[in-house]
Amino acid sequence: MVFKLVVFDKEEFDNNAFKGRLLLKKMGDNYQQLISRISESSGVNVEEIERKIEAKRAKLSGLVSKEGAAQIVAAELGINFDQERLKIKELVAGMRKVNFIGKIIELFAVNEYSKNGKSGKVCSLRMADDSSNIRVVLWDNHHISLVEEGKIKSGDIIEVSNGSMRNGEVHLSSFSDLKKSKEEIKNVIEGKVFSSRKLKDVKPGESFSTRAVIVQIFDPRYFDACSECGKKVVEGKCTNHGETKSIKKAILSIVLDDGSETIRSVLFGEQIKKLGLYDQIFSADLFSAKKIEMLGEEKLFSGTMKNNAVFNTNELSIDDISELDPQLLIKELESK
Repeated sequence: MVFKLVVFDKEEFDNNAFKGRLLLKKMGDNYQQLISRISESSGVNVEEIERKIEAKRAKLSGLVSKEGAAQIVAAELGINFDQERLKIKELVAGMRKVNFIGKIIELFAVNEYSKNGKSGKVCSLRMADDSSNIRVVLWDNHHISLVEEGKIKSGDIIEVSNGSMRNGEVHLSSFSDLKKSKEEIKNVIEGKVFSSRKLKDVKPGESFSTRAVIVQIFDPRYFDACSECGKKVVEGKCTNHGETKSIKKAILSIVLDDGSETIRSVLFGEQIKKLGLYDQIFSADLFSAKKIEMLGEEKLFSGTMKNNAVFNTNELSIDDISELDPQLLIKELESK
């Protein structure tokens, strides 16, 4: 076993502590929100709801997630969320007919696709309220035309009805509704929100944070990217900008262990820098030296669990990396 001694000066210690507290403050737990909602609607206390959920999971041999078991328990208690407007933080995997209201904080370009003999358009946007934010995917041509014609734009307050949760996103079909609202939403949360989870409990599509140790680092892979949008350049051409100047970028894979299991994780651009790699990523000698130094480091990793279709395995796409807050670690150890 290898132990690494980390020494903080006071300024660095205070800064790390502040960042750690800030990140933990932002961490949402939609599962807790869900069971609180079930408790309020049914009149059954939270402890009893949690007991029912664990009993349901045990009966199903652990084949269903806590969130899924919570929805089964809710149904057994006569609670139907189909007609209720939920907060974004309360949306969980597997929900159907979800209704919520949010502000568009990011609007992505409309893309055309062709798959299995079918072609069409798809568009996505990120919506936020005062509890969290989420990506919303539009598949219906009418909804997409609202974006193309500028009838729905960034900054608008939108009411969503009859959406479905899939891979941590809300998907809207022709059976869903999307319309502008005159309501106001104050204090929207624009930063991506991560709940604190263990790797063994996370399913594809879920965003989360976990404290983990770097146990393996692979050699980086390189590709040419468009200097304007950062997308991969193939034969000197970008899908957005045609022939363009390219810049060299790297993809780095690492293996993390949070005590519950290990996971292969992928980093790009800014995330590679947050890991502590800058110019070293493009130099074999510098990278090898830095790689040895980084093995065994423990950090707070935040990202989204995804399924790698090529290898049919789960992997973590890392969005953020933060140094651990020493004060919180001390409190955690004292509580054990």
